[in-house]
Amino acid sequence: MKISCNGSVWAQSWTDRPYWIDGETALPDMAERPDTQADVVIIGAGYTGLNAAIETAQAGRKTIVIDAQDAGYGCSTRNGGQISTSIKPSLAKLSARFGPERGRAIRREGETALQWIEDRIGSLGIDCNFDRPGRFHAAHTPQAYDQIAREAEQLGRDEGIEARAIPAAEQHAYLGSDAYFGGVLFPNHASIHPGKYHRGLLRAALAAGASLVPHCAATGITRVAGGFEVQTEKGKIHARDVIVATNGYTGAASPWMQRRVIPIGSYVIATEPLPAELMDRLFPQNRIASDTCKVVYYYRPSPDRTRVLFGGRVSASETDPAVSGPKL
Repeated sequence: MKISCNGSVWAQSWTDRPYWIDGETALPDMAERPDTQADVVIIGAGYTGLNAAIETAQAGRKTIVIDAQDAGYGCSTRNGGQISTSIKPSLAKLSARFGPERGRAIRREGETALQWIEDRIGSLGIDCNFDRPGRFHAAHTPQAYDQIAREAEQLGRDEGIEARAIPAAEQHAYLGSDAYFGGVLFPNHASIHPGKYHRGLLRAALAAGASLVPHCAATGITRVAGGFEVQTEKGKIHARDVIVATNGYTGAASPWMQRRVIPIGSYVIATEPLPAELMDRLFPQNRIASDTCKVVYYYRPSPDRTRVLFGGRVSASETDPAVSGPKL
């Protein structure tokens, strides 16, 4: 089905500011320039970089975190706010390549990671609307339903992962849509407010003693006696260790990692505030949702249940919100 979109999708008050940080408190004060010496330099101030900084700073190591933009500018504050336990390759594929023991260990990492995040939020006392409402994974064709229903049965039998097939006749109890042919419920999957989570990690890293320098891109990393020299737009830093925590934003400063990361653009759009009765009909149990389309769509109610946050991939590379919004 071809859908025609134009600029009329926008509300009069629309903004391209990320929903998850719109209305949030300002970032804490941070350093203008980095010191020239550190035990650890961390490149990237998203979830990975800040979690690493908390660990190294709490261990007493002088830690400097640098970022090319504001802290959390990238995916950490622009994602869908859903946390699953999925590891893409199946147990069968992993076991064939690595053996059954290691294959199971890799698959268990997904379950472990979600529990780790929940424990982390609790230990740091971060108020970020973490919840486990469960995820409804909707089938876009009857064939897709048959496949994911079989996979759900295998997950329970072979891995002890709770997943329940929901036929189309029952899906309205989980998701108020007629567009799908049933789905699978993962009752333990979680939702989170990404912006509040990032702000909480940032405050924890600073409280632990880490120094954070925004708008300080790394331009090169050179191995030297006793460690590394990190070249930045604001000077050089000598460090014993360097952590590259840039993920899809990895650039030429770390070519080894850049060659191993394929950045893919994914975008999220928020509706205007919607009537409570409509939100109750669309999300009767407050589940988060995704579907089986090759280019996956994912959506959820906002934490205050006033909007729908809808995400998908409209371009393989980064694009302007004015372009991606109507396509979503």
